[in-house]
Amino acid sequence: MSGGVDSAVAAARIAEAGHDVTGVHLALSANPQSYRTGARGCCTIEDSRDARRAADVIGIPFYIWDMAERFHRDVVEDFVSEYAAGRTPNPCLRCNEKIKFEAVLDRAVALGFDAVATGHHARLADGVLRRSADPDKDQSYVLGVLTRDQLSRAIFPLGDSTKAQVRREAAERGLTVADKPDSHDVCFIADGDTRGFLAGRLGADEGPIVDALTGDVVGTHQGAYGFTVGQRKGLHIDRPAQDGRPRYVLSIEPVSNTVTVGPRSALEVRSISAVRPVWNGPIGEPREPLDCTVQLRAHGEVYGCRAQVSGDTLHIELDGAATGVAAGQAAVLYAGDAVIGSATISGAV
Repeated sequence: MSGGVDSAVAAARIAEAGHDVTGVHLALSANPQSYRTGARGCCTIEDSRDARRAADVIGIPFYIWDMAERFHRDVVEDFVSEYAAGRTPNPCLRCNEKIKFEAVLDRAVALGFDAVATGHHARLADGVLRRSADPDKDQSYVLGVLTRDQLSRAIFPLGDSTKAQVRREAAERGLTVADKPDSHDVCFIADGDTRGFLAGRLGADEGPIVDALTGDVVGTHQGAYGFTVGQRKGLHIDRPAQDGRPRYVLSIEPVSNTVTVGPRSALEVRSISAVRPVWNGPIGEPREPLDCTVQLRAHGEVYGCRAQVSGDTLHIELDGAATGVAAGQAAVLYAGDAVIGSATISGAV
């Protein structure tokens, strides 16, 4: 129970259905004041109090589990090291994988519980992960890294509801979080300044910004880790491009500490490679090339594609060009609304 409306209604629904439910809030920071405060967070003291009040209204036991050390190691440190390596991680995806459905699930099973239920907007049908009934709130992408075993012990009570329905139900149940705003951004970056957060841990490291078309150095930066592929704002380029059009980040080279920029058209890719595939869908690992769809970012566009496995690498050929494809993000494959599997993007051309 994060302290938000979704997990509160999820808990209420499964308790009302007759399950023996215990509410658990995760303490993810040794110093909660260093994380977000107020409605923008999901790791704050206020959130733990909101979660406790919701559990009291529902009438279920409530506990706080300290996961701060594990969260720092598996999510925060992973976030920093991925940016340092020139990749763009998704910390929410990593939290689902390593904390909610690994650390929490392992502890829950050891204590005799059968499953972990969350307020994610996704559906499970016969063990298959599917998109939510609310396409605007669908979170199947950030759950796409879960294994079949983890999904077999997961419950997503909100998958058939829209967010508006969830809020109405919360109000009808007397849950005070009914109108609480959704959390956004990265919960462990207190002010939302990702570049400043990384600079505080990786230090300043001046390097060049290079125009891909001319090879000219068009600016400097204080750390290549502060950029992501597809970024347009905050580049601090010293002079405009010859064609007068905006420039975007095309690539990040951590070894030479070089950020390369160029026109939007240069961002287009049609071929993607991804590593560490997880096959959690109804067909398992495909033995032959597979026609399906792929999502490359949370709430991002969906592309038709042809996917094929070669050893430990997943090769994805897109039907149309995609832009802003960043190494470190997940590529989640779908057959209709069902998740087939996922892998971590390692390259794109």
